[in-house]
Amino acid sequence: MAGSDGKSWFESVGCRISAVVADLFAHPYAQIGFIVVCVAWFAIGFNINLLTAALSIMAITLTQMVLNNQNEREAEARRRDIAMHAKLDELISASRKARNDFVGVEDRDEEEIVQLKEEVKEALEEAPVLDEPEIKETIKEAVEEALQENGHGGKGNVGSKA
Repeated sequence: MAGSDGKSWFESVGCRISAVVADLFAHPYAQIGFIVVCVAWFAIGFNINLLTAALSIMAITLTQMVLNNQNEREAEARRRDIAMHAKLDELISASRKARNDFVGVEDRDEEEIVQLKEEVKEALEEAPVLDEPEIKETIKEAVEEALQENGHGGKGNVGSKA
């Protein structure tokens, strides 16, 4: 019996309980409270093995919460990146002066990306409209910065991302 998100009823309830527990234990006051309880537990002399088990469960819960949040953030960032690339591809294809070589460039080999980057630099050097060296230098720096932010390295170096 699967729900609208493809999970069974049992899995959905388990996910909700897990989220509530993770949110509860992740709150700073809960952390401080748990530390106070642990110190009191130790001072009173209750069974240390039970305290160790509780600490282990809390650590596992917090770790899983962090991993779940990280996965959600990465999925959202990937969705935004794909949307941004689609928008840029549309702008490139709609512009008469833009080169269609750049549509889908993020899916190409690193060598092709570096070659396109060098072609852009050469085109900037030869651009008749940009006679002022300061403007050309600013544009070159912007191209280098954009490529470095996207992991393609600068000044001819190839970064780790493609």
